Amino acid sequence: MKCLDLTLPAPAANLACDEALLDACEEQGSEALRFWEPQEYFVVLGFSNHLAREVDAAACRRENVPICRRCSGGGTVLQGPGCLNYSLILNIDDDAALETITSANCHIMSKHKAALEAHLGQPVQVRGHTDLAWNELKFSGNAQRRKRRALLFHGTFLLGFDLAMIDRFLPMPSRQPEYRQNRSHQEFLTNLPLAAGEIKEALRKTWAAHEPLEAVPDWERLAAEKYAFDSWNLKF
Repeated sequence: MKCLDLTLPAPAANLACDEALLDACEEQGSEALRFWEPQEYFVVLGFSNHLAREVDAAACRRENVPICRRCSGGGTVLQGPGCLNYSLILNIDDDAALETITSANCHIMSKHKAALEAHLGQPVQVRGHTDLAWNELKFSGNAQRRKRRALLFHGTFLLGFDLAMIDRFLPMPSRQPEYRQNRSHQEFLTNLPLAAGEIKEALRKTWAAHEPLEAVPDWERLAAEKYAFDSWNLKF
């Protein structure tokens, strides 16, 4: 597996890069692990999320916070400084652990739980479908997109994120895991006391992603033709 540590200058470009990596794996079988760290705040809707239900769009307009949509499922999040994103692109073929959405979730989340516990020195819980929690506080949300031969599994680690910012742009989610128990964003979330470099090292070791990815697939076309338009970002 190749590793790519690449943060592009715009939110749409970073989301497009994830889908471009998935397309490349579907066509060529090229597995990859990518890291990126946003430098500006922006909202990201899950593929089927409804804007009016999940986002305070007026607040986003007032404060010039972009609203984007990713190609995977899951809930709506606020991204920004203090978030470490990873994107894992895997071949589905000939791996029974990745055969279904549920089995892939279990396989990947269990590996990440073990990797983080080794660095943190404390128990980490898998909660909901694809949340990671520490002391019952969520620090990582994850989502999946599947094609016929490849899948994209990506997520965010909260490491130094200003949790108070979330209330400014996101209402309480319309759907929530049972363990949330109707807690507010600040009561439910936490920053993990690890450095980004430690998590990168843990995931690189877990997935044996040691060689750098030299040839980055064409994300520019997707960014320009899909992720830059309201017809994609605000379609629901």
